Amino acid sequence: MSNIVDKAQGNSVFTLNSTELKNNDILPNAQVFKGFGCNGGNVSPQLSWINPPANTRSYAIICHDPDAPRPNGWYHWLVVNIPINITSIKQNEKIKGALETKTDFGSTGFGGACPPQGHGIHHYNFTVYALNVDKIDVKQDEKPTEVEKKVLSHAIAKSTITGLYERK
Repeated sequence: MSNIVDKAQGNSVFTLNSTELKNNDILPNAQVFKGFGCNGGNVSPQLSWINPPANTRSYAIICHDPDAPRPNGWYHWLVVNIPINITSIKQNEKIKGALETKTDFGSTGFGGACPPQGHGIHHYNFTVYALNVDKIDVKQDEKPTEVEKKVLSHAIAKSTITGLYERK
């Protein structure tokens, strides 16, 4: 996806945390989609991040499944223009001043995990990006791949928690 790595500031590393998600562990049912044969809560997880680089001016969050059987995987959540003073969000919270753009579900907001049945384990990468601009110029209905390109062009650091999910 990108060659941006977790970036250290002094002895500290830009780090994404969650009270709900554990890296490389099965997603809680709250983050599973409700529909298409899945029966989860379909709510975004609690997230918080620490130690952004000193020149950070805003944040973005992208949740992406690279294992989806499509050329670009599946985008489950895209949030841009998160103000610099926001470093945590509660479960299912909308961030004041931020913009949620269209996902591959065709709507804005979080869409939970729901891979094709029998397709194996999918990886859901929840990534927060530290950006070097206050705002990214995107439209709410812009294609997820275009939003991601714009985020990556301004990203100075990132941190990811990967959740796993499989429909047998």
